[in-house]
Amino acid sequence: MTSCLILVPTAVELQYLPLRFLSVVERHGGAIEICGFGPLVAAARAASLIASHQPQQVLLCGIAGSIGPQLTVGSAHRFGAVACYGIGVGSGDSHRSAAAVGWRQWPGDISGDPLSLPIGDVIELASWRGDAEGPKLLLTVCAASQDDSEVALKLAAYPQAVAEDMEGFGVAAACQLASVPLSIVRGISNRAGDRERRNWKVAEAMIAASELVENLVAL
Repeated sequence: MTSCLILVPTAVELQYLPLRFLSVVERHGGAIEICGFGPLVAAARAASLIASHQPQQVLLCGIAGSIGPQLTVGSAHRFGAVACYGIGVGSGDSHRSAAAVGWRQWPGDISGDPLSLPIGDVIELASWRGDAEGPKLLLTVCAASQDDSEVALKLAAYPQAVAEDMEGFGVAAACQLASVPLSIVRGISNRAGDRERRNWKVAEAMIAASELVENLVAL
């Protein structure tokens, strides 16, 4: 059994984690694995890794794009809830979420397991510990925002979202179905909708994320 399973979406993100971080994780009985890019592979891979490692907790660490002015590029943050955008009916201005049309992504207790809670469009992370700012909402998307107009569509659907990623909701669903607590830490590498890579701060964001994760692993 692993004390903490740390999931990093891609090898690119993994390469920016400092050696000090790797030694801290090892010292506290943790393991680091790549979970893959995008919500589908991340969910499937997370489920497989949870089954093999049997962790006491899971921690997802990677980069994200900020939505709105709340989060600074190069900073890192822990999220209290994660929502998904893109599953439901229609696209663009006509998109309606699964919940809006009366569907649940998982119906809940169908096997007698009281921990098997329903999964809708938003998953609250039970392992989150409050801070003065309140829980931050992360928005998981199947395709990152190409421009400000796409960001506006997502904010119209989830006005409380402060960052977008591509794996959080999938990993959160896998953890909830396995009854394993999840924490999500994301370094803000860019502003959502800004596709100009010279403006991005991937290394700075991942280093900030690793420092935040170190504190969580050592709790």
